[in-house]
Amino acid sequence: MSPTNEVLLDVRTPAEFAEAHAEGAINIPVQELPRRIAELDRSRRVVVYCRSGARSAAAATMLRSAGYTVEDCSTLSGARLRGRRH
Repeated sequence: MSPTNEVLLDVRTPAEFAEAHAEGAINIPVQELPRRIAELDRSRRVVVYCRSGARSAAAATMLRSAGYTVEDCSTLSGARLRGRRH
């Protein structure tokens, strides 16, 4: 699947996202995902990540249950986030 058919979803808090995030990621905190899930396009694979893996695992479960194709990257290392401060 090409990157244009994917969406990178950061499920950390807005403060964590503001500190650093992967380029091109969108932020929907895992606590908000149930009410904001419709913001995601079901035709695109959702690549989900967080800091430790717990939140991304919970988000991946929710997304799969709602019919999304999901890849749980669990965590992105500091090296991948470094220099991505926005």
